[in-house]
Amino acid sequence: MANGGREALTPQAARSLVDSVDVFIFDCDGVIWKGDKLIEGVSEALHTLRSLGKKFVFLTNNSRKSRKQYAKKFSKLGMEINEDEIFTSSFAAAMYLKLNNFPTDKKVYVVGEEGIKEELNLVGYESIGGPEDGKKSIQLESSFFFDHDKSVGAVVVGLDQHFNYYKLQYANLCIRENPGCLFIATNRDSTGNLTSLQEWPGAGCMVSAVSCSVQKEPVVVGKPSTFLMDFLLERFRIDVSRMCMVGDRLDTDILFGHNAGCKTLLVLSGVTTLPALLDPSNSIHPDSYANDMSHFVQLLSQ
Repeated sequence: MANGGREALTPQAARSLVDSVDVFIFDCDGVIWKGDKLIEGVSEALHTLRSLGKKFVFLTNNSRKSRKQYAKKFSKLGMEINEDEIFTSSFAAAMYLKLNNFPTDKKVYVVGEEGIKEELNLVGYESIGGPEDGKKSIQLESSFFFDHDKSVGAVVVGLDQHFNYYKLQYANLCIRENPGCLFIATNRDSTGNLTSLQEWPGAGCMVSAVSCSVQKEPVVVGKPSTFLMDFLLERFRIDVSRMCMVGDRLDTDILFGHNAGCKTLLVLSGVTTLPALLDPSNSIHPDSYANDMSHFVQLLSQ
């Protein structure tokens, strides 16, 4: 890794990277799109890589949508991506419960949105909470008692634009008072490109609030955890060294690549800026970096 992974991608390095990779793993927010706006040149870049025989995985920490909903978003943006090419942190949460034999007679309380609830439903789990609890409120009066469902066996926390004090207390009571209740976080991203014009608070803000209230750390199933890498390796059955993680965040995407043992490419079209990458205090370095997806693919023809 030249200069600790601080070198810009060169035409020669870009060609070498593509030749050495069979599967590209793409983050979505800040790499493919910002909010509901496709980043310029992405569609053409993906078409070029497809024409070279490369396989794709879209691995997003954003739990607001299910895999099916993300496939619809891709289609709306003019790209036909198969649902089985998409892996979300909402899917990861559902798979974590299933692989750990979470009993189906237990409920899951969701601090998050429909993506989590849909993925839980697809594997046979009943969930409560979610968007509908965003409309609920409490009254902090001396005689007020907050009741909760004693059959909740897990709390899943993800990005939630309807996060409120009601949900915080519900999650708090389930984790504290229901014996053996699991505390699962889809991810701990501090911010995200949820619209095309601004960064917004990420799921990590909701996770930290719940974690603080229960004085307990969650099991994190999204990046940089390598939980989903097991699914990818089983599906493609190739060596992890033939995969490359392409992302815009050092602390999730690039760290995920490091943890998993695959190649890493940082694009500067999202959260991470060049000064942040080159800052001497930064200890997470990609193999190389490019301005964006379009820039990466353009280098191939130079």
